[in-house]
Amino acid sequence: MIREPLAAGLTRHWDVEEVVVDTNTAFQHLVIARTAQGLSLFCDDDRQSTEFSQLTYHEALMVPALLLADRVDRVLVIGSSEGVVCQMAVAAGASVVDHVDIDEQAVKLCAEHLPYGYTLDELALAEKGEGPIRVRYTDGWEYIRTTAERYDIVLVDLPDEREEEAQHNRLYGEEFLRMCKALLTPGGVVVTQAGCQTMWRNSTLIRSWQRFNAVFDTVAYYGSDEHEWAYLFGRADEVANPAALMAERLPALGYRPETIDDLALRGNTIPPYQVRHSPA
Repeated sequence: MIREPLAAGLTRHWDVEEVVVDTNTAFQHLVIARTAQGLSLFCDDDRQSTEFSQLTYHEALMVPALLLADRVDRVLVIGSSEGVVCQMAVAAGASVVDHVDIDEQAVKLCAEHLPYGYTLDELALAEKGEGPIRVRYTDGWEYIRTTAERYDIVLVDLPDEREEEAQHNRLYGEEFLRMCKALLTPGGVVVTQAGCQTMWRNSTLIRSWQRFNAVFDTVAYYGSDEHEWAYLFGRADEVANPAALMAERLPALGYRPETIDDLALRGNTIPPYQVRHSPA
């Protein structure tokens, strides 16, 4: 059994049918196990993705960004070990997808064992830079700080921000968002996994909402209607109605989503009450 902490006094228990991988990488405790939701990835006891729901999660993260960006040619992905969003970006027309992840072992274990995202052969090509996806194993902060590249989408997909100290917390801060913003091409978008919208677990989402509004002139929200996670999207310029723009562009999108339609874009782009009314 895996005990996943959710909030103060709340824990989710996952029945494990089979443990496929149980190891400590240089950065985290990683488990890949078979659960009632199929093969499932856990990092430091937090569920990251499952065979059953990963597409819903990854589409909610990537599809609004594909729609909000004026171009989808060059994409940067920080984290997201499974590589699913990188493949979505290529399907949407991206010619360059730079995938930066600090944990080489985690990326390789996902490719070896998970039935979604990279296969081992696909990862090997991406590690060599042979094809549109180029995988680099390095610190996302340092890559963003030092790169001269510019991107239409900068996507940050990490485990949720921790209340306690954690090395990845700095990649949620306002300074990091400003560094990401500086890499954007005109009309480009920064997107992050921003936390959970439920009122008993929304503190990280509220903080992310406040930071995005301090950094970007346009902030769009998408809260999955069939998952528990929410995502924030920022543009440096002003867009009068981002939800309407995304819905307008959906029919022409090169990647065809299976879990998002125009009604989802209409209904899931209004932030929860406590987020909208949080102090600036």
